[in-house]
Amino acid sequence: MAPRVDDVMRLCCEISAHNDIKVAVKNSAKGAMLAGGSAFVGGMLGGPPGIAVGGVVGSLLGSWLTSGQFRPLPQILMELPPAQQQKLYRDVMAILSGLDWTDAAQLVAMVMGSATLQQQVTAALLNYITKELRAEVRYRD
Repeated sequence: MAPRVDDVMRLCCEISAHNDIKVAVKNSAKGAMLAGGSAFVGGMLGGPPGIAVGGVVGSLLGSWLTSGQFRPLPQILMELPPAQQQKLYRDVMAILSGLDWTDAAQLVAMVMGSATLQQQVTAALLNYITKELRAEVRYRD
């Protein structure tokens, strides 16, 4: 079973590299810590008005620092934990259920040779990325 998961992960990496898809996984915890820390420091230095100013400045800084950190999708896919890889595998296999392949190279060739399959797998991949990882997607620059 594991080789099939690896084949599908390689297919997803090939498709996302072919389409030059980049994603930014939102780091809300990092931004929240920055906002809270800034509010705390503002409160220590300026009392109640300092809390407000520190919170606003920290929120803006956190938003700026955590947005726009786009990375290539193949890199993110290879870093997925096994449970998330299994979920993506099941989503893609719903499309590929009628195909029979022997290795990843053959699977990639079969899917890349069919515009319909390529579009369906891309749609499943993007749906997974936006719904499960809550990532922002960007195509070619």
